[in-house]
Amino acid sequence: MQTYAYGFPHLGENREFKRITESLWKKEISENEFEEALEKLEKDILSVYDEFVDKYPVGEITKYDKMLDTACMFGIYNVKNISGYYQLCRGKNALELTKWFNTNYHYLVPDFSHINDKFSFKQLNFEEVKKYRRGVPYLIGPFTFLKLSKGISNSKFRNFLLSLSDVYSGLLHELDEIHIDEPALCLELSSEEIGLIKKAYDSFKTSKCKIHLFTYYDSVDFLKELYDLPVYAIGLDFINGKENIEHIKKYSFPDDKVLIAGIVNGRNIWRTNIRESVVFLEEISSYAKNIIISNASPLYHLPITVEGENLDEKLTKKIAFAKERLQELKLISRAFEGDWELADEWNEETVDFGKNDNVRERIKNLKDKDFQRRCDYTERYRKQRKILNLPLFPTTTIGSFPQDKEVRRKRHLSKKGEINNNEYKEFIQNKIKDIIKLQEEIGLDVLVHGEFERTDMVEFFAQKLDGIATTENGWIISYGTRCYRPPIIYGDVSRAKPLTIDEISFAQKQTQKPVKGMLTGPVTILAWSYITEDITIEEVAYQIALCLQDEVKDYEEKGIKIVQIDEPAFREKAPIKKRNWDKYFNWAVKSFNLIVSQAKPETQIHTHMCYSEFGEIIKYILQMDFDVITIETSRSKGDIIGYFQNVNFKRQIGLGVWDIHSPYVPSVEEMKQIVNRALKAFPKENFWINPDCGLKTRDWPETKIALENLVKLAKEMRNVFS
Repeated sequence: MQTYAYGFPHLGENREFKRITESLWKKEISENEFEEALEKLEKDILSVYDEFVDKYPVGEITKYDKMLDTACMFGIYNVKNISGYYQLCRGKNALELTKWFNTNYHYLVPDFSHINDKFSFKQLNFEEVKKYRRGVPYLIGPFTFLKLSKGISNSKFRNFLLSLSDVYSGLLHELDEIHIDEPALCLELSSEEIGLIKKAYDSFKTSKCKIHLFTYYDSVDFLKELYDLPVYAIGLDFINGKENIEHIKKYSFPDDKVLIAGIVNGRNIWRTNIRESVVFLEEISSYAKNIIISNASPLYHLPITVEGENLDEKLTKKIAFAKERLQELKLISRAFEGDWELADEWNEETVDFGKNDNVRERIKNLKDKDFQRRCDYTERYRKQRKILNLPLFPTTTIGSFPQDKEVRRKRHLSKKGEINNNEYKEFIQNKIKDIIKLQEEIGLDVLVHGEFERTDMVEFFAQKLDGIATTENGWIISYGTRCYRPPIIYGDVSRAKPLTIDEISFAQKQTQKPVKGMLTGPVTILAWSYITEDITIEEVAYQIALCLQDEVKDYEEKGIKIVQIDEPAFREKAPIKKRNWDKYFNWAVKSFNLIVSQAKPETQIHTHMCYSEFGEIIKYILQMDFDVITIETSRSKGDIIGYFQNVNFKRQIGLGVWDIHSPYVPSVEEMKQIVNRALKAFPKENFWINPDCGLKTRDWPETKIALENLVKLAKEMRNVFS
């Protein structure tokens, strides 16, 4: 049984990709040194592939994002040098960021709005990658590339797809094999789109190149039609696309094609049951003559390796990261051929742990009223306005402030025990005092405590909740060089003591202005973690929600008047198939409402969302019982405004006027353009002014200047409407 793997993380075991890229940005290394380091990193990845699997793609590594790479390769952007490339990533005119399907990876969205109908895509030459003996050249497929881009009308889409497929066709004549990623084939597509895909791929018929076509993240609704495409092999996800096996049982699988069976999970970390996998392969062999086994989706959603992690041994024996997934493919292959010795050791019996009967009983006793707030928004608005007494166009930030080397060093010393808890606490309190003073000097209306004690908006809470483990080196990439360590939810989640009260209440004592309590919502904690499969995801969401509900009660006892519950993953976590949305959003909305159901009417509840396509889920957002929503708009140039306008949105909203994922500082006039556009849709009394997201990754000088511009804008707007 042959093995094929793809999508191995390019971060590096010691985050080499982040280090070398950011060194280039800081001009600490030359472009040649950067290119050499990147080439070495790719060779290291290929050597890992070589150790465990028979085939793999080459050319997966990127300088920032593969969608941008594809856009540049085909001439969508005239990038003359590496500086021009990074301008599209993080410069003044940086491309919009959004989530890659329903994952927490963000991609840069190619924009075709400036492209005319007669545009000619650039031809490619893959001579360089053919030097790898076992590697298969990698490309994002033409349909996925265009489907995930923006600024393409229906009429243009057809022309662009057929034109782009001609370019691919020319390339295929130069190659023996190619890996083409087409995850967009798992979307709910119209019959017209399916027909267009078939027509586009028809241009490949004259090529003798062996096309390895990969779909993943869900099932393919038109699998029978997919068989007709002129491809050598079809990769299907049998972990997240359960319907794929039913389709194969119904339609079988063509004898003249290879089925690349994705049976090793690329998105969660629980070890593959080798015996169950072999049984599955034996079953599917009745329907498919030629089979290769693979991971079910790209491995870059996983940390690189479990090796070196200081986790509970009971947990370590249950999990596998990217390198271990490659090892599992090898084990499955051997076991299928009859060699079971190492496979049985991999799945040895382990002790169950993490169950909490009290938590499960609390979930069992929830009633419908537990998911409803005590009074409606109109009454809450009246009470909150009287208590808070905020000016027109109130200003605030989303939560975090820059975490410089000093903050990271002190945290490291505290973790290593080189400074005691009191010293670290005093340091954090001094940082809070400084940031409260800075915000008051700048003139912000609603303040935050800066989140200097928090490593990450999910990891921080995971470290304080029972039933969740965190790693030392389990980094994955969110976008560009931005990394985070997903926690591991291995059991029932509970709160033994308050999570954030000390820092928030201390901050509130430093000022007469309101300080927001900052919480990360259940959906985002789930989306950015690896989740137990022992209970339903709904139950886990409600467990986390109850922990946060208790935290809100503690806030109120300490006099905190505003609480922000961040849910940037609310759209991201939604199933790829829209027919499954109602079930997901039912529990997603209920988990948010469970947190705030016991909150006093006087407590103003904020939520924050960013970098997803929110227009299509407005009806679900409206079911969330918040008072104020802050949302990203700067890179999308305020496109979402129309969606809120169409539903006659009555609550308060803050649309981001500063793209914090770029070092570029917008002028007052640039910010004003977004606000003026928004005020055509929202009453001035309901509009807040704020950045897109938290400021953790920014530097202090640009942060201060941008916030001063933001406050200056608010004051100008107040003068206009006074």
